[in-house]
Amino acid sequence: MPRRPPKKLDPALDLSAHLVALADLPVPLDPASLFPTTAPIELEVGSGKGLFLDTASAARPDHNFLGAELAVGYARLCAARLARRAASNARMIQGDATWLVRGLLPDACLAAIHVYFPDPWWKARHRKRRVLSETFLRHAGRVLPAGGALHVWTDVEEYFLESLDFTRATGLFSEPAPIEPRTAEHDLDYHTHFERRTRLAGAPVWRAVFVRNDHPATVTRVT
Repeated sequence: MPRRPPKKLDPALDLSAHLVALADLPVPLDPASLFPTTAPIELEVGSGKGLFLDTASAARPDHNFLGAELAVGYARLCAARLARRAASNARMIQGDATWLVRGLLPDACLAAIHVYFPDPWWKARHRKRRVLSETFLRHAGRVLPAGGALHVWTDVEEYFLESLDFTRATGLFSEPAPIEPRTAEHDLDYHTHFERRTRLAGAPVWRAVFVRNDHPATVTRVT
């Protein structure tokens, strides 16, 4: 089902400090250059409406948070959430997050990667578009240092199991640690809007965190 377009934004809201196009970034990209202060950087792949990026960056001011979203409208919506509270430790990139990880980011530059409810691309001919491919996961292992974390959540069991196989095949991560769901304390006390919708509908969510081991990554940044 296609996502509904975001509501119109206030045209007077200045997004320049919180939104940048992937095409305007240097190659390679030092992600620390996007923030005014030095701190561990966490990347969200596919930020959607921006609930995780907004709440995580507010709750953890000692970390910098970078979101990447392909859809222009949603990238602007995310940036607007950050701009309204003048978040200094969060930024949005409008563009393909898989290319950001594969082609722009240098080795061991992130503390964590978050992938929440990626599009399952059900049709066989579209499977190559899935974010959690073995190629992407090898690059995730490249840009994470030992001890870095990869967080994966999805409402599609088959996709979750496939991602487990692909992650194991890289040889770069520990065995997955499950994440127990917690009871929401208020209407937006969820990781993402999609998690909220899924759980309110009574549907299951598969969650795991993978910790980067100390094996060297053999894949190199795509140029």
